Amino acid sequence: MSDSLTAGVSGSATGSATGSATDRPAGSPTGGSASGLTGGLTTGFTAASTLAGRGIRISRRNLDAVITSMMMPIMLMLVFVYFFGGAIDTGTRYVTYVVPGVLVLCAGFGAASTAVTVSEDMRRGVVDRFRTLDVGGTPFLAGHVAATVTRNALSTTLVLGAAFAIGFRPTATPGGWLAAIGLLLAWITAVSWLSAALGLVTRTAEAAGAITFFMMFLPYPSSAFVPIDTMPSWLHGFAEHQPVTPLIESMRGLLLDRPVGDSPWTALGWCAALLTLALAASHLLFRLRTR
Repeated sequence: MSDSLTAGVSGSATGSATGSATDRPAGSPTGGSASGLTGGLTTGFTAASTLAGRGIRISRRNLDAVITSMMMPIMLMLVFVYFFGGAIDTGTRYVTYVVPGVLVLCAGFGAASTAVTVSEDMRRGVVDRFRTLDVGGTPFLAGHVAATVTRNALSTTLVLGAAFAIGFRPTATPGGWLAAIGLLLAWITAVSWLSAALGLVTRTAEAAGAITFFMMFLPYPSSAFVPIDTMPSWLHGFAEHQPVTPLIESMRGLLLDRPVGDSPWTALGWCAALLTLALAASHLLFRLRTR
């Protein structure tokens, strides 16, 4: 643990405690005051920001894992476009069809690493030291999630750059780009929190990597790489109603300036449901692991 991290977290916690003790008028209530609430929120945000910076620094020391998570979606895109694209009829150029699905696949690869880093911190007892600095479970996990979102933003940019290089030409309006980016960020945040909760369940990094495999697998039985009507009939029900399909259809429509219907709202509903589940589960699991 670096001295700067300890100083940053402990300084924010100590500063908040000192300020609340010295600045509070005599005889005023201590439990529910607005200043106490604001100070607590500020301290939590500062701790989460510091821990997010720690997560990014750790990523720089594990470049092999970062490069793998960034390059794998690009390699899969190249494989599908150049090996299989000529045999798949999507009604448009295959690279145009497949890029939105690859962006969602990239988000799954990046989010899965959150479970590994959370599991490692829990196994090594790092979280115990954070707790002595009055850093709770929410800032601890939020720091991991923020670092994941930052890494995912970089990997998504690389995937888009590679897609443009091989012929992807979106026709989205500025509003369409903003909507597509917002949907992708919502999905990344939701699955990153879910991955963090799963990291609290596992005891080893290997198990954490294995348990998050489903997040990387979900885009395959969807409309990401082939139209759903080309799949076996028994798979249609799952492919049409799983979380990833409305997200991919929304991004495809937004990036190509086509009608999207109610797919964006369905995608946002899935993101909200997964995020709510993940937040509740992570709060409970953190308390169970640290009691």
